[in-house]
Amino acid sequence: MRKIHLAGAASLALLLAACSGNGADNGAAANEAAGAEAGHPGGSDHADKGTVTLSTEQIAAVGIQLGRPIVGGAGTLELPATIEGDPQGTQVVSAAIAGRVVALNRNLGQSVGRGQTIAIIESREAAQIKGEVGAARARLQLADSNLAREQRLFSQRVSPEQDLIAARTAATEARIALAQARSQVSAAGVSGDGLNRLGIVAPISGQVIARPVILGQTVAADAELYRIANLGQVALSFNLQPADAGRVKPGNIVTVTAAERHATARITFLSPALDPQTRLVPVIATLDNRGGMWRVGESVTAVVRLGGNEGVSSIRVPTTAVQTSAGESVVFVRTLKGFQATPVILGDASGDTVIIRAGLKGTEQIATTGSFTLKAELGKGEATHED
Repeated sequence: MRKIHLAGAASLALLLAACSGNGADNGAAANEAAGAEAGHPGGSDHADKGTVTLSTEQIAAVGIQLGRPIVGGAGTLELPATIEGDPQGTQVVSAAIAGRVVALNRNLGQSVGRGQTIAIIESREAAQIKGEVGAARARLQLADSNLAREQRLFSQRVSPEQDLIAARTAATEARIALAQARSQVSAAGVSGDGLNRLGIVAPISGQVIARPVILGQTVAADAELYRIANLGQVALSFNLQPADAGRVKPGNIVTVTAAERHATARITFLSPALDPQTRLVPVIATLDNRGGMWRVGESVTAVVRLGGNEGVSSIRVPTTAVQTSAGESVVFVRTLKGFQATPVILGDASGDTVIIRAGLKGTEQIATTGSFTLKAELGKGEATHED
């Protein structure tokens, strides 16, 4: 691997030397390349760490283009994002008790109104709950009848007051028992004509976006039967670097684009904590979808405008200007003798540019294309010094 690297460096040195136009210089450069290939120091000046010495003619010959960083007062970020159902408008529909699915009244994509019965489950537990309601109702009727009789007898001074009090207590207890049985029915969502039938009703109006069960399937308590979403408003989910999150606030506008469609969303949630896995800041924006233009799960591009940070303007460079050298990101800054590999701290990419958080002032002239050639020349010099 070492010989291959040095051979490539030697070829680059020959190319650069060929551009000088001086025969003696060409011979020196060729001797230098041969020496580098043999593992001996060449004649290029790399005394300063990160310095690449090139003339103007050599820069033009190898196709290196120069430019300056883009300095803006705000800056934008282009980030991958996903359309999700609005957390406030999405609800899972499940059965509170186990049973067998005997009816599914809505299919995927169909609309449903709040309170409509969308599924029916047969369950022994449903039959037991309904039976308890019937028994409690019968006990209450008996207790009320007994209370009426005791009131009549007490008014005729036939029964003592103690019997009347006991009848009132029994009627009160029966009424409480009936209320408890009805509460169990309500909690389980039990409805329908059959004694063992459990009717599942829609808790919200919206559209069915998931139906993970099939007819005849036996489901456990709390198993998901449907997922209903009100898609008139959807959520846009994306992530920010922690440093960029400080320049974004709830209420900021986000431009959403995908497949010749575009719209604007407004940031409603900026997480105060990093995601433990990605180490990024989750962000959610709300997007009007009454026209049905956006689909849940769709991948889109979010363009986030960054606010100013204590008066500091954002600095961006083309992604082609950035290389990695010795484990750190560098940008090659033009000097009187060539280029200096300047370490930088990168931010998020925005299209074909990347934000520079530190390392550049924004006034430098840099190599916007051809930086890989400079990286190779820099590597040749470092290898020469190591030998």
